[in-house]
Amino acid sequence: MSPSANSNNVPILDLQAQYEQIGPQLEEKVLSVLRSGHYILGKLGQTLEEELAALSGVKRGVGVANGTDALVLALWAADIGPEDEVITPSFTFAATAEAIALRGAKPIFVEVDPLTFNINPALIEAAITHKTKAIVPVHLYGQPADMDPILEIADRYNLIVIEDNAQAIGATYKGKPTGSFGDMACISFYPTKNLGAAGDAGMIVTKHDRYAERLKALRAHGSKVRYYHDELGVNSRLDEIQAAVLLTKLPHLRRWNEQRNQIAKWYAQGLKNTPGITIPTVAAANTHVWHQYTIRVHAQQNPGDKTLFRDQLIKELANRGIGSMCYYPVPLHMQAAFAHFGCKAGDLPLSETLAQEVVSLPMYPELKEHQVNQVAKAIQEIMTERLISTSTVAPVLTGF
Repeated sequence: MSPSANSNNVPILDLQAQYEQIGPQLEEKVLSVLRSGHYILGKLGQTLEEELAALSGVKRGVGVANGTDALVLALWAADIGPEDEVITPSFTFAATAEAIALRGAKPIFVEVDPLTFNINPALIEAAITHKTKAIVPVHLYGQPADMDPILEIADRYNLIVIEDNAQAIGATYKGKPTGSFGDMACISFYPTKNLGAAGDAGMIVTKHDRYAERLKALRAHGSKVRYYHDELGVNSRLDEIQAAVLLTKLPHLRRWNEQRNQIAKWYAQGLKNTPGITIPTVAAANTHVWHQYTIRVHAQQNPGDKTLFRDQLIKELANRGIGSMCYYPVPLHMQAAFAHFGCKAGDLPLSETLAQEVVSLPMYPELKEHQVNQVAKAIQEIMTERLISTSTVAPVLTGF
């Protein structure tokens, strides 16, 4: 998304600003691939697999076509299928549970932690049955899930752990990188991610050679040796052009994540006295990489009007040239696509409340302090002048 002609506008994301930094390097790297005539499963893809595995603190990486394929193939490699159950949060993007369902397994949705919005480990054990095969925690918005208790439960019940690390590449939990905890971890390189391709791309990283070797076969029609197929697979390969883009961007990732942290601090300072909102909390064990900066808007609705205050805030910000979005407005247990699993409204009240309250603000490394202050000031004015008059406004809470 690019900013409009109005220089005072603040888009929720500006990929052009990143391109302006490294455009010549990107173009030369992509042109070198075009000139090479080698576009699939080449040296650049192999290098990217090695570097992402190292960044994730594990041995192996397997590049695939996108982050959703990464989830499906990881579950496939772990032999998860019909009659199995997989525990995962409901408050996340659909791909997490979609991948479970596409394997024929049943997603078992567990409530999230009220501060981090990640799966609540204290509620996992109660969801385990004799059919439970795996846990798929999500590192939502760039913050790691609380992995130690998750791993302890998985070890006691002999469960596989697959990290959904689509949003938290470069984050750490107790000093260790996301992606290093589970049996496998899945990464998305969708263009909006902290490390984004110029299209779709994904990867699975793992500490286990057996999973890596099977994943390599599954992504290539079940073939370890060309034209010899040991099992059915799919066509899901990360191409050399995307690898070139990602390798060009990868050396900048640490700096970009540091800039995101600075922006988060500016937001926290600018929003700290704003009525009716909660700013994000960073758990003591975590470093956050702020894929999204997401606040909660606690004013529920106008008297006699079912319009959410959250949606009003998004509209009012748009009127001022400021981008914002809700990730995610309907929790997965309430989505029509998962209705056949027997879920219903009221099953996970916190996830349902969050879906009505969260707003993600502009967040990309090139944001300037004055732009963050502009966003914060606009939110303060909107919440104070237009929304504070109702009695449903909750007190402000801070997370830093």
